Amino acid sequence: MYDTQHLAPVVHSVEPFFVSVDATILDAIRAIDAGTQQIALAVDADRRLLGVVTDGDIRRAILRGIELSAPLDEILNRTPVVCRYPAPYDELAKTLLGQQRITRLPAIDAQGRVVGLYRTEDLLDEHFARDFPVVLMAGGLGTRLRPFTDTIPKPMIDVGGRPILEHIIRRFVSQGFKRFYVSVNYLSHVIKDYFATGEAFGAEIHYLEETERLGTAGSLRLLPHELEGPFFVMNGDLLTAANFAAIADYHLETGAEATMCLREYTVQVPYGVVEQNGGRFVGIEEKPMHRHYVNSGIYVLNASILSLLPENGYFDMPSLFDGLMKKDPSAAAVFPLREYWCDIGQVSDLERARSEIARLAVF
Repeated sequence: MYDTQHLAPVVHSVEPFFVSVDATILDAIRAIDAGTQQIALAVDADRRLLGVVTDGDIRRAILRGIELSAPLDEILNRTPVVCRYPAPYDELAKTLLGQQRITRLPAIDAQGRVVGLYRTEDLLDEHFARDFPVVLMAGGLGTRLRPFTDTIPKPMIDVGGRPILEHIIRRFVSQGFKRFYVSVNYLSHVIKDYFATGEAFGAEIHYLEETERLGTAGSLRLLPHELEGPFFVMNGDLLTAANFAAIADYHLETGAEATMCLREYTVQVPYGVVEQNGGRFVGIEEKPMHRHYVNSGIYVLNASILSLLPENGYFDMPSLFDGLMKKDPSAAAVFPLREYWCDIGQVSDLERARSEIARLAVF
C-alpha cells in the first residue's frame, strides 16, 4: 500500500503500541502482543515519543534475568531512530533496507508527536522473514509414546482435534511462512497421505526421505543444494504459540549464523538448602527455585553452516552447534521463548497438552 502523493508507504496506526514511560516490562509485552508489530512506544500525554522497546529488547532482558515486573525504563531505548512524517521513499529505503537491521520506524511530526509507524515489509513485495523455508523433523519412532505410536508417527497424534504437525504448519502459515520440508521415516506414508502437497493447508510441502536415522541435523543433508539464506528447523512433536516472525527478525538482527530458541525450566528443591562454611552453619534457604534455560527444539540456521555437516551418519543439532562454536565462538545466538511451549515426548506431556489446548486461543 503506497501513498502516491509522497511516494512512500502509508504509515500504520500506532495507538495499540502506546505505553506510559512509567509502565513495566510486562505492560510493554502486552502492548507488543496486542499490536502485533514487535514494538512498543513510550509516549507522554501529548503522544510525544519518549522511547521505544522491541520484542528483541525484551528477549535480551529475559536472558539477563530482569524481572518482567521491573520498570520499562530499565530497557527503554530513549534515542531510537525516527523519521519525520511524511518521509520520502529514498529516506525510508536507506533506513529500513540498510545495514542497521531496523524493521520498525516511528514517524513523528514537528512537535515530536507520534504519527504512525513505517515497516520494512511495506517496501518489499513480501516481508523477508516470510521467505524462510521451514524444516520439520517428523521421522522419529516415538517409542516413549507407545501404544499411541504403534500405528501412527508421533507428529500425527491428535491434540485438540488435529495432529500435532498440523498445529505446527498452520501456525507457521498464519504468520506468512509457506515453504516446508518435512523429514519423514517411520510410517512416513501416514504423514504424506494426510498433508500431500500442503495445498489444502495454504502451504507448499516437500518431503525429505530418511532411509536411516540421521538425527536432527543429519537429515539436513537431504535439503536441496541450491537452498540459500536462513531457514527454520523445528521438531515435529512440539505444541507452541511461538512468534516465528519475531524469531526470524531476531536472527537477522543479531547477524548470527545460527539461533537456538530456549525455554526456561524451573526446578524446585523440595528441602531447605543449607549454606555452611568450614563446618559452621551460615544460613538456610527453604525450598529454593533454580531456573535454567533448555533447548526448545526450534532453530534458525543460515544455509552456509550446512558445510559443517559430516558426509554421512547420525548427527544431532547440539553437535552442529558445537562445530559452529569451534569455528566461530560468536556465531550462535539464543532466543528465549516466553510463549506457550510443550514438548510432547511422553504420555504425561500428551495428557497435559490435551488438557491445556482447550484454553489456548492461539490453537
